[in-house]
Amino acid sequence: MKQESVRSIKLKTADGVEIVGDYFSGVTDRGVLLLHMMPETRESWDEFALMLQEHGYHVLTIDLRGHGESEKGPDGYKRFSDQDHQSSRLDVDAAVDFLTASGAKHVFLIGASIGANLALQHLCSHTEIPAAVLFSPGLDYKGIETLPLVKKLNPRQAAFFVGSRDDIRKDGWSNAEMVEELYKNCSGECDIKIFDDAGHGITILKRYPSFAEEIMEWLEGR
Repeated sequence: MKQESVRSIKLKTADGVEIVGDYFSGVTDRGVLLLHMMPETRESWDEFALMLQEHGYHVLTIDLRGHGESEKGPDGYKRFSDQDHQSSRLDVDAAVDFLTASGAKHVFLIGASIGANLALQHLCSHTEIPAAVLFSPGLDYKGIETLPLVKKLNPRQAAFFVGSRDDIRKDGWSNAEMVEELYKNCSGECDIKIFDDAGHGITILKRYPSFAEEIMEWLEGR
């Protein structure tokens, strides 16, 4: 049973897809949207979401379309085309709108893997979003290319790139190299953290739980 301060919610996207999420109610005017990696679901963020909530943030975790309890879940994403995955940007739009309607005047984005690419995409196209934390973003996930995005960031926006050297992709690149490339080309206020052995995406927080405090401090400074 979920705590009284945490409740499940359902959202309808602009293209009519039903998205399921968990809303961790806050007491400040700041909110955070947490976007999972594949093949995870919203629950992968629970521990960090509770930590953010304890600091007063409104927090929303969602199952992206094709995952978990959202429409076409729990494993529909396995049959998705690149265009289907790219449509998840509408899931992000609906989730940010929900946080804003819930009292979050300042919404931050945190994503892992494809969730990081989606977060960066939203950050780039919405200058009212102040910052995003990006765990293991790729240069191209399902057609969501990040290098053109970082070059278009508003100078007042901030991005925190996080990667690990042991996260090696099929093409031989490590995610650390990708993150360094994004950081080098970032036109906003950018920071970077490279681990040697932290793995991919949300695994970074599991192997280095103390890093959560560093993220909290970074958000507080935005």
